[in-house]
Amino acid sequence: MSALAGDLLFRPIAEVGRALRAKKVSPQALVEASLERLEKIGRSLNAVVTLAGEDALAQARDAEKDFGRGHSRGPLFGIPWGAKDLLAARGMPTTWGAAPYREQKFDEDATVVRRLREAGAILTAKLSMVELAGGMGYNNADASFTGPGLNPWNRAHWSGGSSSGPGSAVAAGLVSFAIGSETVGSILTPSAFSGVTGLRPTYGRVSRHGAMALSWTLDKLGPMARTAEDCAIVLRAIEGPDPRDPTAVASMPVTPAAAGKKRLVARRLRVGVPKGADKYIQEEVAANFREAIAVLERFADVRRDVTLPDFPYGFCTGSIVAAEGASAFIDLIEGGRLRELKARADRVGGYANAMVPAVDYLHAMRLRGKMREPFAALYEKYDVLVAPARDTVANPIGIDFDKAFPDVGKDRPQGWVSATGVLIQAGNLLGLPALCLPDGFGQGGLPTAIQLVAAPFHEDHLFSLGAEYQRRTAFHTRRPPET
Repeated sequence: MSALAGDLLFRPIAEVGRALRAKKVSPQALVEASLERLEKIGRSLNAVVTLAGEDALAQARDAEKDFGRGHSRGPLFGIPWGAKDLLAARGMPTTWGAAPYREQKFDEDATVVRRLREAGAILTAKLSMVELAGGMGYNNADASFTGPGLNPWNRAHWSGGSSSGPGSAVAAGLVSFAIGSETVGSILTPSAFSGVTGLRPTYGRVSRHGAMALSWTLDKLGPMARTAEDCAIVLRAIEGPDPRDPTAVASMPVTPAAAGKKRLVARRLRVGVPKGADKYIQEEVAANFREAIAVLERFADVRRDVTLPDFPYGFCTGSIVAAEGASAFIDLIEGGRLRELKARADRVGGYANAMVPAVDYLHAMRLRGKMREPFAALYEKYDVLVAPARDTVANPIGIDFDKAFPDVGKDRPQGWVSATGVLIQAGNLLGLPALCLPDGFGQGGLPTAIQLVAAPFHEDHLFSLGAEYQRRTAFHTRRPPET
């Protein structure tokens, strides 16, 4: 493996592209490095399901010929990437992280996979995920036939779910970027826990054709990468309408080309910090969050103690995911095949989901509609809301999530609601875009992060703040030990 190629897998996409165009490294050397690291490191992290192998190398050789002729398809040409294994890729299994689907194959690429192929990016692996994207209610990291996703910063801890493989793979420098999915936190959580930059796009911005459906009114696909600029580059390649996905929006602002631009938004952006965002959370997470806010204050107008709308967000997300997930997997549930799943909770959770009363689902959907006006009013005052991405560092392996950090939040007043949880749940219910940015390290040497949440189709606000924050900090440049 070329030492330069291995090093470049930790570098921003624009830098890798410059090295390819300058012929300092070849696409074949880069793909070989990715495949070798995926095999050696990725499998030890339980991050890999299937390697693309010779198909990826053949694409790399074709790209090398094009570079030799001075041809390039754009900033992703020759860049190795990984797909969460709920995205169909022709010729490769698409397992959905679940034993009942280990042999499943599709005849065509998901739209996102096809668009990245057309942009010249080279798929090197299908990456692991929590079985069925967590839709059956898992409560433990060991919820996939590939085993629990291990955190490259500390392997005694989880890489986060349900996009566990993408989190590990990007953090450990196995691929330049990955595509994950989020229903209620599954891009933001592994990005935060694994110390990478992750984007949850606006609902409808990216086609979901060819992706496993868990909750069709909540599911979103987005990039996990090294930097905010990387996420902008990838989003530009995958966004847009798709006749095979009626929810993909036909008219929207075009994602600006981020790389090399100091500011995507010329004016000073307005940032709102929810009241109590640093309260009743892990001490190191709170301290790092406060320091991140101090950085943002240098180039944005920051206002603290913003009151968030009061709604039963947990009831709404729980009811919608349970009902829509049970509908998506009704054949698995009624066929008795839940017993083949890995996590104990998943073997029974589907049955409970299938019993959600229609009135609960409809009530949740009505409440969801009532959330739109108060959040729209907030976004008239603020361009972005910011909170910790998670209240703790990554969960330890082998301990149920609800028992992992018993001291965190034990002094919360009755009825207290975490700003972190509100922004994750409300952001998904309303289809708002969010960007996760590493902001330091906490217990066990594990990463911490912030989440920036913008109004629909204002990813430009996220990229502008995120890129400037990362120009002033270096957390996104840090590498896990022994990688």
